[in-house]
Amino acid sequence: MSKGAESRIAGRKCSSATPFDAVIAAHADALTRQLERAGERFNPPSARRELRRFPTGEAARLIGITDAYLRQLILSDEELEPEKGPAGRRQFTLEQINDVRRHLARTRPGYLRHRRAGEHLQVLAVTNVKGRSGKTTAAAHLAQYLALQGFRVLAVDLDPQAALSGLFGCRPDRDVGASQTLYGAVRRDGAERPLGQILRPTHFPGIDLVPGHLELMACEHGAMPESLVGRVAEALAAIRDDYDVVVIDCAAQLGALTLGALCAATGILVTMPPQMPDLAGMSGSLRMTADLLGAVRAAGGDLRHDFLRYLVTRYEPDDGPQTQVVGLLRALFGEQVMTHAVPLSAAIAEAGASGRTLYEAGRESFTRQTYDRAVEALDAVNAEIAGQIAQAWGRAA
Repeated sequence: MSKGAESRIAGRKCSSATPFDAVIAAHADALTRQLERAGERFNPPSARRELRRFPTGEAARLIGITDAYLRQLILSDEELEPEKGPAGRRQFTLEQINDVRRHLARTRPGYLRHRRAGEHLQVLAVTNVKGRSGKTTAAAHLAQYLALQGFRVLAVDLDPQAALSGLFGCRPDRDVGASQTLYGAVRRDGAERPLGQILRPTHFPGIDLVPGHLELMACEHGAMPESLVGRVAEALAAIRDDYDVVVIDCAAQLGALTLGALCAATGILVTMPPQMPDLAGMSGSLRMTADLLGAVRAAGGDLRHDFLRYLVTRYEPDDGPQTQVVGLLRALFGEQVMTHAVPLSAAIAEAGASGRTLYEAGRESFTRQTYDRAVEALDAVNAEIAGQIAQAWGRAA
């Protein structure tokens, strides 16, 4: 460095007498207060978030019966009668749809989707080490699809950014305290808690949530020993009798908790946007994942994976280069690339911008064609995953 430059640096005066750490802290406080005011305006404390109601046709489709048969059931048992909307049409809550399922299961158990004797808990890890891969979108819609089908679902948010938690109405800065994430169940410093005391119900019947929070980063900065990897499976084992499926939204990095989730998983879903830049780092991350899982297995780890699938996300089927990338993936990975893909959809994006999934938003929020096309695509993706679960259980898909 030249003497002139050194003298200029030495003579440079600080533009602010306040240390930057104090400035940043003040900014964080100001932003938090503003977000709280905005949250109270759009979701006041007295407001209780609820899942939308379902018209008769949609309720019948979810149950797997005809509209006429559902009406017949209601007439034969007044306890199944739902409330009627302003136009006098029946509107079912998801709880009422599950009541109908239980009613039918008295004589035909297949209407109740819960795990049966001998069927193991399905733990699905949705992962990608790169951000903006559609990972959280896929995990949220999968969890809600399974709940709509009658499964008991636990959603686990392992991302410190907690986007999945936000979609379930949980604000980590306001609603999540110390040791109220998965970190609380795997730490061993005297402040640990059973996972059953950490999980919480959501507004979506059939789904409980283990929220995300910045405290999850403690696991990635030397605060946890290597034995943490096995503790994720131990924590989930403690609540396995209460759920059929666990959906884990992994962090966008291959840290200790993500590795623990991959080791605990029975199914691994790798989200893959069909862009060459997104694939450029995929080879290295897949190799690292393979090496780490191999090391766990060599050390005696009990890995029991039922399936691995690559899920194409943010897909535009009319885009030629994207279609070529998908073709390349199918040529390389074969049937492990899922048949259906999550589309790049304005409807999904608009629902997400309002803190909801497309399943929650309902058709009335969009044009019929836009909504129906997006929901059809999501249903196809999630039904394919549900088929893998059924196959792992030895059921007919």
